[in-house]
Amino acid sequence: MKITLRENGSIGIETDGSYTIRIGEREEVIEKARFSLCRCGHSQNLPFCDGSHKTNGFTAAGGELEFEPLTDAP
Repeated sequence: MKITLRENGSIGIETDGSYTIRIGEREEVIEKARFSLCRCGHSQNLPFCDGSHKTNGFTAAGGELEFEPLTDAP
């Protein structure tokens, strides 16, 4: 899994399979290899990004995180 913090934008998620996202009592199954989560808090489709950061002046640094399964785990 790769997580990209887009400069002044959303959180990009790249996966290799389906995942369930739980927010409080809500669950949503994601069956896409790529999707974006809101980082600015203004999306009308939380937790997903709808591009609202482009019009509300949101600023934040970018960066990347990569996750790989352990191959030698006990």
